[in-house]
Amino acid sequence: MLTASESLIAQVKIQDALLKLRAEGSLRAYVEQAWPILEPDVPFLANWHIDLLVEYLEAVTAGEIRNLLINVPPRSMKSLLVSIFWPTWEWIRRPGLRWIFASYADALATKHSVDRRTVLQSTWYQTHWGAQVQLAADQNLKGEFQNTQRGVMIATSTGGSVTGKGGDRIVVDDLHNPQQAESDAQRETALNYFRQTLSTRLDNKKTGVMVVVMQRLHERDLSALCQDLGFTHVCLPAEAETRTEIRFPRSGRTFVREPGDLLWPTREGRDELDRQKLMLGSVPYAGQYQQRPAPAGGAIFRREWFQYYDELPEALEMAQSWDMAFKDKSENDYVVGLVAGRRDADIYLIDRVKGQWSFSESCRQVERLNLKYPRANTILIEDAANGPAIIDVLTHKLSGIIAVQPQGGKMARAQAAQPKVEAGNVYLPTPRPHGRLIPEREWVEDFLYQLTVFPNGAHDDDVDAFTQLLVRWQQPYEPAWVTF
Repeated sequence: MLTASESLIAQVKIQDALLKLRAEGSLRAYVEQAWPILEPDVPFLANWHIDLLVEYLEAVTAGEIRNLLINVPPRSMKSLLVSIFWPTWEWIRRPGLRWIFASYADALATKHSVDRRTVLQSTWYQTHWGAQVQLAADQNLKGEFQNTQRGVMIATSTGGSVTGKGGDRIVVDDLHNPQQAESDAQRETALNYFRQTLSTRLDNKKTGVMVVVMQRLHERDLSALCQDLGFTHVCLPAEAETRTEIRFPRSGRTFVREPGDLLWPTREGRDELDRQKLMLGSVPYAGQYQQRPAPAGGAIFRREWFQYYDELPEALEMAQSWDMAFKDKSENDYVVGLVAGRRDADIYLIDRVKGQWSFSESCRQVERLNLKYPRANTILIEDAANGPAIIDVLTHKLSGIIAVQPQGGKMARAQAAQPKVEAGNVYLPTPRPHGRLIPEREWVEDFLYQLTVFPNGAHDDDVDAFTQLLVRWQQPYEPAWVTF
């Protein structure tokens, strides 16, 4: 017969054994139990997005996903889940796994490494799984440690050397510095490190895993590259902008976010997000919190400022505006030609052509557009890139060609054109008048996207052609009426 004290001890042991089994079988249970080790003074706040991310990570563990991209706002437990709790949980089952973790700075990478080691060496972890996971005394540094089963966890940063080292799991946690994402050089350095160094470090490229977790910072950031590479993508904006039905990858559970729903309102409510938006500004907030490199409405040109038409007015002064590229390679910018008309203060965009064309093809495109719209008897071509050579070839073949010397930088020209758009004087053809896209107006949606993501878009050719036209037409107005 057990005494009351012995009975209580037995119950505690049974409960602890059950918790241990739950933690071994469920990353979600493990996270909640491990939480006080790293956040002893902060209560664990459960939320659906934690459950979702946990399921995706469990799918990686099960071999159902090999390449995973996660875009979530700051302070959403992304690093705790992906870089700390998940790898220490996987070592319970497979202590021989080799891990490489990369971040944009040594200090951040080292902090995550120390947190992993703190969990592994905690009384809680060692009591339950010390038989499987013991850190090797002679390989136990802040940035790199090994266990007695030859499992390794290595922390590095952008540009750091991992020569001679490989892994079964590569976790990339914020490879871009948010303060430097606007720098083409800094951003390209991070991308090249991912392409040329990290991507070569998987020990077995048939079974190895890459997980990237970050905020969106630029249209050409690492997230864009991962999407191009076909990574499974989880994107969770702080504020839902459209109705979204989210399906959990393993349980099949669904969660619906309605427009305006916040990601984690018990942690960051409307007041906190509004304050953060004010502190950061609309463009950084859109990237870091909404996972878009530009606000939904736009940064310089807001979506709601543009007007739409179904039928053009009968009399318009018409013009073409061209932005030429340097070369015809796929990684270079596009050639863009716009046709527009104006009447009084209003400007109507009529057509657009766009392509990565050679010099000869660019000339042919100008001629084709001139044949299609012969009344657009002013042809503006920027006197840069291939522009001067094209002007030289076409100036005696087509009338009305005007070489435009760009004044100021791209941003200055966009800001000069902005008031015209904001005033509601710029019209686009309605692309979906009855809910169905008109094929010949398909360009409108891409054009509008390119304008609203400026200056963070991958290409600014549409913006250049558009602002060139508007700046030209802001000069003193002399009617030259034609019938369209």
